[in-house]
Amino acid sequence: MISVTGLSKRYGTHLAVNDVDFYVEKGEVIGFLGPNGAGKSTIMNILTGYLSMTRGKVEIDGYDITEYPEQAKQRIGYLPEIPPLYIDMKVREYLNFIYDLKKVKFPKKAHIDEVIKLVKIENVQNRLIKNLSKGYRQRVGFAQALVGNPDVLILDEPTVGLDPKQIIEIRNLIARLGKNHTIILSSHILSEIQAVCKRVIIINRGKIIADDTAENLSNKLSNERSLLARIVCDEESMLEALKTVEGVKSVSSLGSAEKGAFDFVIEPLDGKDIRAAVFERVVSRGKTLLSLTDNTLSLEQVFLRLTEADDDELKIILGNNEETTATEETTVQEEAEQ
Repeated sequence: MISVTGLSKRYGTHLAVNDVDFYVEKGEVIGFLGPNGAGKSTIMNILTGYLSMTRGKVEIDGYDITEYPEQAKQRIGYLPEIPPLYIDMKVREYLNFIYDLKKVKFPKKAHIDEVIKLVKIENVQNRLIKNLSKGYRQRVGFAQALVGNPDVLILDEPTVGLDPKQIIEIRNLIARLGKNHTIILSSHILSEIQAVCKRVIIINRGKIIADDTAENLSNKLSNERSLLARIVCDEESMLEALKTVEGVKSVSSLGSAEKGAFDFVIEPLDGKDIRAAVFERVVSRGKTLLSLTDNTLSLEQVFLRLTEADDDELKIILGNNEETTATEETTVQEEAEQ
């Protein structure tokens, strides 16, 4: 559905995007992550046709956005971080305007009614946009992206300004839309990305540094699938008991988590599943196991680890080969000489 090949963007002497490649299948919901200044917004603006590229190729549903911009843009709904609203218009009036602007072919009233209902703005549809709260303005921005029922939705910080209840509603809406739309979602709320996205793309310094599921990235960065156990016990005797469990590589105590209970990090040998053995050892000692969970990295921890790593560290962490890095360095040199 979305194909990006060799995408680069230069602002004067600054190479903001450097030889980026990725593909998004129809129906995928992708989390697009990166620190400020990484090139994330530049890529999203190029995908929507708002910005030109220095070089490369972008296709939306098979249409090259440079050669066939109208056909490509017809398939895209875009919600930028600051919604493009005409604040002196009423909500329905504005959506009617967007309908005409996009040359939508669906029955007008029925289609606008459906969009308004989807984003839950029925109660403000006849109010001036300038009199709406920031949260409702964000919803109106979401509505304009949905006008025309585009195949692709590109959402940049869609829950900015929303309260917790509204965030959950928009998250559920994105999940529903993902069944029939291809979605690229950018957000600084990484728990939101993890909740609705099947895959994440992380960009830093203009290059893609990771493209995988959050779970796989976490596993790659966690050298061993360690366990975190909370046990009501005597700390020293349990520490020694856990060390003798078959398949355990090492055990360390994190100290007392609550009265009478201690947290232990248990690392297995070669990724072996030791959960049952740990449980049996604790029970055999007549102690209480309050919890036993994977001690894997969260998406926030993965993001920080990858974006703070230099190129050599990334090769070690993700197993990138030297050829990839050499190609990237060649691209930078070629761009600098142009």
